[in-house]
Order: sequence, then C-alpha cells, then structure tokens
Amino acid sequence: MSNPQNPNDPNSLSLASGGAKNDEPKADFSGVTSKVTSTEQEATKADFSGVTSKVTSTEEAVGEQTYTVQKGDTLSHIAKQFYGKASAWHQIFEANSDQIKDPDLIKPGQVLKIPAKAD
Repeated sequence: MSNPQNPNDPNSLSLASGGAKNDEPKADFSGVTSKVTSTEQEATKADFSGVTSKVTSTEEAVGEQTYTVQKGDTLSHIAKQFYGKASAWHQIFEANSDQIKDPDLIKPGQVLKIPAKAD
C-alpha cells in the first residue's frame, strides 16, 4: 500500500490523476510576467563594413626562379636553357610584362622572373 506522505515511495510521487490527493488549490502563475533592466549603457555594435584583407608574401612563388640577362641573350635562348624549348619564350615574357614591353628588347643586367615549367 502506498503512503502519500513518504517521498521515497514512487507511488506517492505520481503526478498523474489518481495519485496522491491534495485538496489545496494549485498556484496560478498564468498572469506572471518578467522584465530585466540594467543600468549599464547599451554598447554600440562595431562597424566592420569597411574592413578589407590582403595577404602578401616576399617569398618567391614555388618553382619560380630569376635570371640576370647577359649580353647577347634573347627570350628564346633563355627559354631553351630553362624549359628545353625556345618556343616557351612567351611564358618568360608574360611573367615579366611589368618590365618587358617588347620581347625583342631585353637588356643585360635585367633580372627576369622565370616561372615554373608548365606541365
């Protein structure tokens, strides 16, 4: 037999109807509201709309080399030396377009970027 006064008796703790009988009215919390206020000033949110990012490196690109132009050099001769075929001169020309405007006009002492061999 269950004992409604014994908290160790699982039958006395039932919340289902037919469990322990209590004639006291239940508390009514239906009209309860809550509000939280603070005396702390509301912080303005940070504006990151103008933030930009850029990553640069002073390290040369993997596989890229440099070559200092010698008297009598042509881009075709340099391409033959680095790539094994003279017809690859345009790779060197494109990699150095910032300093070479005419592929036939390179000067001794110019330091050219030699991009990695294209597969």
